[in-house]
Amino acid sequence: MSSSPAPGATAFGHRVIVAAALLATYMQAVNISLPNAAVLHIQGSLSMTDDEIGWVFTSYIAASAIVMPLMHWLAARFGRKTVFQTSIVLFGVALVLDTLATTPLQFVAARIFQGAAGGTLAPLSMAILLDELPPLRHGRIGMVWSVTSLLGILSGPGIGGWLSETCGWHALFWFSLPMVAFILPAMGLYLPEKKFAKGPPLDVFGLLTFTLGVAGLQMLLDRGERLEWFASTEIRVEAVVSALGFYLYIVHALTRREHFLNKALFRDRNFGLSAIIFFAFGFVLLPTLALTSPMLEELLGYPADTAGYLTIPRGAALIGALMLTWRAPRVIDNRLLVAVGMALVIYANWRMLGYSPLMDGMPVMVAGALQGAGLGMMMPALTREAFGTLDPKFRAEGTVLFNLSRLYGSTIGVAIVQIYFYNNTQAIHLALARHLRPYGVAAQASGPLAGPALGAINEMVTGQAALIAVIGQFKLLMLVMLAASPLVLFLRKPRQRL
Repeated sequence: MSSSPAPGATAFGHRVIVAAALLATYMQAVNISLPNAAVLHIQGSLSMTDDEIGWVFTSYIAASAIVMPLMHWLAARFGRKTVFQTSIVLFGVALVLDTLATTPLQFVAARIFQGAAGGTLAPLSMAILLDELPPLRHGRIGMVWSVTSLLGILSGPGIGGWLSETCGWHALFWFSLPMVAFILPAMGLYLPEKKFAKGPPLDVFGLLTFTLGVAGLQMLLDRGERLEWFASTEIRVEAVVSALGFYLYIVHALTRREHFLNKALFRDRNFGLSAIIFFAFGFVLLPTLALTSPMLEELLGYPADTAGYLTIPRGAALIGALMLTWRAPRVIDNRLLVAVGMALVIYANWRMLGYSPLMDGMPVMVAGALQGAGLGMMMPALTREAFGTLDPKFRAEGTVLFNLSRLYGSTIGVAIVQIYFYNNTQAIHLALARHLRPYGVAAQASGPLAGPALGAINEMVTGQAALIAVIGQFKLLMLVMLAASPLVLFLRKPRQRL
């Protein structure tokens, strides 16, 4: 590992590096959910259809997940400072491209570019923090980094709702440019260049086939509903690409000694099971936000800023529970904390099944706070379970895979809830409208209903069907967490290494 002295290697310089690294982590995370409470503004401005809204989230997360595994290789090849500074510049360019988009395709392409540019920021920021701070502070900075990342995701809807109502949706992306303007010169002045220690050669074939499998599956899920699934040639091609990519990767993993995502990781029972549970964690974390804000705005009539504010209790409970669980005495079994956290998430989603058009914001805040507390308990406890039994030499690769499981859970979760939401909305609309006639009880007193009246009734039925469909997706999220909960019984108590 080679390094050059930093021109400002002082206590002040170290503080600037820590602040810039944490701010980069927050910036990358907040841009996942910033558009959440402003989807109606974006949709109206860019003429996006309902089924295209999910791409705003999945394109960003999927691109980040694809680039993230390259971080260590890039830093070893070009140096951490070069990679970090390049990512910051490209992220700033992507923010400008987001604001210049005038069509859905341009906007989604800009989000893909933004996600790819930000894919290295969070893990590289964590690596810089660990490298710049003494070992005694690694545990605390790890907690601060996790809180910062989650704070970004959870504060996005509130900030985005307020900005879109007061300044327009373009302000969502101008919001991050001052952060870029601080991070870029701060790291340029104080961060010393350093190349990561070279590991095994980059497994290009393994990374490529795994990426093809994931990208093909994501495209299939995102575009399948619009193109009528396997009636479309494009969907059939994407299905073949995804299946072939995963097949080639599995064969490659079974026949090569060293490869992308070392198979030794999966021999550790705790790590494998924890990664699956963390996938379910991601499946619930972001899709809940993706469903809640549109429900509040479009179906219940809340303004964007109020819809964003109603998500704050969820974020506050999640951060609070995470910090308390992180500091929990080691004598408390982590498996118990995971189980209690999952139970809270399941109970919170069960409460969401009682949402109705007549409710105020209180049920949303209570259910959100309960779910946030459960997710906050799960994250640190699962991390300890996953890495408490893992051989230290696999921790770098394990960290990548563990975080990828959450990201893939979120992006696939958003795509799936979008699919079932629109399918269920159509089915429920047909069921509710089946008995509507131009001549009914109301018409007996006032004559046949005119076209505008029928249109108003149809709009009311559509709203009812959409709300029922949203509640159905909360049920789906509950069932995913319920299905993953028995895995806790198979976890072993980790050795006290962490």
